[in-house]
Amino acid sequence: MRKGITKRALSIVLATMMTAMTVVGCGSKTTNTTEPGASGNYVNGAYKDFSKGFAEQVTIKIPVYDRAFEGWDVTNNYYTQWIQKQFGDKYNVKVQYVAIGRTTEVADNMQMIAAGTAPDIIFHYDMPQAVNYYSEGAIQDLDLNEIANYAPDYYATLKDTIATYGKLDGKNAFTFGERTPIYYNYVQLMRQDWLDKVNMKMPTTRAELDKVLAAWKAAGLGNGGGFLLQTGFNYMYGTLPANITDKDKALYLDLNVAPLTWQASKDYLKEQNFEYNAGLIDTEFYLNEKDTDTKADFVSGKSGIYGAYLTSSTDIISSLLANNPTAKVATMDGGAMAADGKAAFYQNPSYGMIMGINSKTTDEQRAAIFMLLNWMDQPDNLFYLQNGVEGQNYTMVDGIATPIAGYKGESALSKNNNKDYWCLVQEVAHYETVEKTYKANLKVLAPTGYEYLISDANKYADKYMPLGVITPIFTKTVASVAEYSPDLKSMWKEFYVDLVTCPADQFEAKYIKYSKEYLDGGYQEILDEKQKLIDEGSYIIAK
Repeated sequence: MRKGITKRALSIVLATMMTAMTVVGCGSKTTNTTEPGASGNYVNGAYKDFSKGFAEQVTIKIPVYDRAFEGWDVTNNYYTQWIQKQFGDKYNVKVQYVAIGRTTEVADNMQMIAAGTAPDIIFHYDMPQAVNYYSEGAIQDLDLNEIANYAPDYYATLKDTIATYGKLDGKNAFTFGERTPIYYNYVQLMRQDWLDKVNMKMPTTRAELDKVLAAWKAAGLGNGGGFLLQTGFNYMYGTLPANITDKDKALYLDLNVAPLTWQASKDYLKEQNFEYNAGLIDTEFYLNEKDTDTKADFVSGKSGIYGAYLTSSTDIISSLLANNPTAKVATMDGGAMAADGKAAFYQNPSYGMIMGINSKTTDEQRAAIFMLLNWMDQPDNLFYLQNGVEGQNYTMVDGIATPIAGYKGESALSKNNNKDYWCLVQEVAHYETVEKTYKANLKVLAPTGYEYLISDANKYADKYMPLGVITPIFTKTVASVAEYSPDLKSMWKEFYVDLVTCPADQFEAKYIKYSKEYLDGGYQEILDEKQKLIDEGSYIIAK
């Protein structure tokens, strides 16, 4: 059950070190059986029994996102120590956490993969990149019976999801975190006090938003912000055609490769060009490469719009108030991102974190990982990771864990409520009913006094839910994506920044020129390969 790391993965890392970007060489991956019982843990008709612990200590390396939370050590804190004590010590497993930069995760992972130091779980939220890791030979195939044996409760919850979305090239490649979707935890914050100062209402179309930004500029308040788009390419959802087909979604929507030549991209870039030349957005947006950059602009009062996942422990609003004591914030209407006010959005499929097992992970390590997932999925353990210690982190009110504001003791949660640990099994914390979950989230997802941000976000989510767009999933690897995406990402950054910042009368000529170069640089091969897979029906429409 091993897959070899390709030479191309190594070449990517070497190029990353030399040029700060990933480039691709050549290579191939091995193939492996995923027949039931193919695991090395399957002996004489049964899986080895590790329920009393491993005879010799097993070390597993688990990835955790490092979001640069001030004062938070992602690899060594109260909760990582608790996991070690409660799970690791019981089963003779050393649980070693490995920090992965949230905004640099692909480069971080590729460097570690090539160096042989990658975590035993290789994860990503976006299927195209997860497929790339698999294509590079970084991920081994799975024996689903083995998962069911060592993680029976976890597997019972996810088995249908794994069966539907976890196969690639006919092999079992991925397992997942559970997702019960909500769309009110990510909020585009807007300065309400700035709206009040220019006597304007919440914008509901792109034209109205531009008028608001122009008024802010004229009043000397600030701009609409901005950041460098370099990954997670879902920027064009506000300009998607109303009649987009599933085949066009499969062809163009790809979080790993920007669809520069698509009309929806052109429309988006043209709008950005207008806003740039009018001075409505940050004229140095291309310097904002990390979330901390755009956050700093918002809390300092330089910009009036900032998008983020909110939690009760977030420091966004407190930092803003420290710099601007009279600041007021509102949840922006998503319609402001679309010309006609009909805000299409990236709709999540029914799975959360996508996880593969490192090709170098041993049989016993793999068993220990599945045992960890099953342990973490137990209601009491999961609740503890999500809420902390009763009486310190929260109190129970009407059956809901209600955060205690201002707690900063030893068991304080991370600023996203420890999600980067429990996302392995669950994407969104929830209770037994939708109503109770929402009531709880009003307390969990916003600082005290700002529950209205979540309430308004929920109203907007309900309003625009019919416009959600889920990206189709290919059931075979798209080899050209892995081959060309690093170079295309570099081209994209150069071309898109120039298209946004160039004089308006140069936009059309530059767009034609750059589109041709982009196609010649490998994008045409990606489109051709995807079209072939579409024609043969090798894709599924995620639900």
